[in-house]
Amino acid sequence: MHRTFCCDRCYCLTSILNRYLPRNVRLHNALSVQVVRSASNAVGAFRALSGFRAGVWLRAGLLLASLTFCAPSAAVYALALNGSPKYPPNFGAFDYVNPQAPRGGTLHLAAIGTYDKLNPFTLKGIVAANLNSLSFETLTIASLDEPNTMYGLLAQDMELASDKLSITFRLHPQARFSNGDPVLAEDVKFSFDTLRSKLAGPLWRQYWQDVKELKVLDERTVRFEFARLNRELHMIVGSVPVFSRKWLAGKPFDEVVQTPPIASGPYLVEKFSLGKSIVYKRNPNYWGNELPTRRGQFNFERVQYSYYQDEFARIEAYKAGAFDFVHENSAKNWARGYFGSKFADGSLVKTELANSNAQGMQAFVLNTRRPLLADVRVRKAIGLAMDFEWMNRQLFFNQYKRSYSYFTNSELAARGAPSGDELKLLEPFRAQLPPEVFAEVQPPPSTTAPRSLRQNLLEARELLEQAGWTYRDGALRNEKGEPFEFEVINNLRTWERLIAPFARNLEKLGITLKLRNMDTSLHKKREDDFDYDMTINWWLSSQTPGNELYNYFYSKAADEKGSDNFSGIKSPVVDALIDRINQVSSREDMVVACRALDRVLLAGYYVVPHFHNNAHRVSYKNTLERPAKLPLFYQSEGWVLSAWWFKDAGRP
Repeated sequence: MHRTFCCDRCYCLTSILNRYLPRNVRLHNALSVQVVRSASNAVGAFRALSGFRAGVWLRAGLLLASLTFCAPSAAVYALALNGSPKYPPNFGAFDYVNPQAPRGGTLHLAAIGTYDKLNPFTLKGIVAANLNSLSFETLTIASLDEPNTMYGLLAQDMELASDKLSITFRLHPQARFSNGDPVLAEDVKFSFDTLRSKLAGPLWRQYWQDVKELKVLDERTVRFEFARLNRELHMIVGSVPVFSRKWLAGKPFDEVVQTPPIASGPYLVEKFSLGKSIVYKRNPNYWGNELPTRRGQFNFERVQYSYYQDEFARIEAYKAGAFDFVHENSAKNWARGYFGSKFADGSLVKTELANSNAQGMQAFVLNTRRPLLADVRVRKAIGLAMDFEWMNRQLFFNQYKRSYSYFTNSELAARGAPSGDELKLLEPFRAQLPPEVFAEVQPPPSTTAPRSLRQNLLEARELLEQAGWTYRDGALRNEKGEPFEFEVINNLRTWERLIAPFARNLEKLGITLKLRNMDTSLHKKREDDFDYDMTINWWLSSQTPGNELYNYFYSKAADEKGSDNFSGIKSPVVDALIDRINQVSSREDMVVACRALDRVLLAGYYVVPHFHNNAHRVSYKNTLERPAKLPLFYQSEGWVLSAWWFKDAGRP
């Protein structure tokens, strides 16, 4: 067994033991974990190692007793951010998959818009649907039925240093790329360094900004060293996508556009037609078939995506039998589009799958980089013009709830007035914050009695007047006489019915909201360049937010094209709270910091909140089968790809 370092000056306990033991009884994975967990003293070690020759282990026991001063950390199969992993060592499979699921058939799916590249990690262009999850693998993988736990995938085991300033991963000897080459430590380093370079999108640099260095310790061992303590950074680096150096074929990374990836995932790109379709074929030599984290998964022989220009064409194609599964985001489509003889006879199933996902914040996003929207009073006034209750009743068949937080549907949402530790955290910033941060957090504007749209618009008019905007000559104007006009960019037809009533209400204030429809490629370019007044975005959230917040709301991200700081937020208080969230050691402290951040963001009125529900609306052909148990935290199509199967696995 090779040496696994827990620090520069000592080997991990297991590796040291193996230096003194006969080759035929050296420690390996599961036993190593058992030894280290039991070996807090020599007696524990003898119990853990019972069944081996006592004479052999006498030296080991003495050595264990002499090593307690070193307090090394242990190599483990999984790590949980809070508590212990749900699944034990050598578990069979995740509960939300079927280990005996048959394999075969072609799963036909639909995508909207277009795509123009096979590299998911560069800034420019639109990547093919689900290329990342089907073709690329990471060092570790999360389970979908517990929060913030990672299990080994490419990594056979992992070892978090006792000071939490580094983590070591040891790669599976069986791990292979799609070309048959072994996955080695140098590939991990190459992938990490490439993704953190300027040739990749900004997300990765922001995500890993606290990683000081990645060191290659031997052929299959890497260690990430951290610049400072970060509560979840050891979890984050486990999500490094790994690809072969040969994929680039000597080209700069941002010029690798249409070359199918050389990676370790279960699927290969079999054929593609840019913007029209792509077919993934299951790798017949996939290395991970029997891993507990892969058993019973990726059961389709092929996955084919066909692209449609809009959701209406997609629905009609689905009802005509063109593809097998659809996740519907539109309440109107769900209520009116999914009916007919095939639904009546059971050929097509229509259902809702419950989930426990944190809902984050979906919203109209106001770009504060624009002088027109820089004043918080203006942004608050614009939000008062959205009548969610009318929309929910007239447009959404009462299927939604109003989103109220950047951490909607979780314990992280701000509530009431700050008190206790939250108030203590906010108090040093009092002079930099508006008074309402220290008052009861306010829900989004409502038109439910005794409130009304008229009352909200009167309040909005007062705010606009305070900001220097008055109604005259048929429009809301500033002191220069310039009318209040702004634009929302859009690439989905379903949003038009939401934008139209919002624009009508703004018109009552004298504000003109213009809708600019565009194709997906131009829309992405405009967003990447922050070239818009208003756009629509959904900031996803997890049960344990962390480094993604740097990409969403940190000041540095506001100036980095391609980041998700769509509002252009630049606030030293927001920065400090995000730093706090990532540095605290307990979940209790993290919850406090998240609530404080939520409170500050809501008081900035950077967005006009939308809505959410707690179920996935899905329809699928009755030839598909799914596991009996639902995951807790999941996206529906991702679960279909990884865990469903055809009843008749021989389908062509």
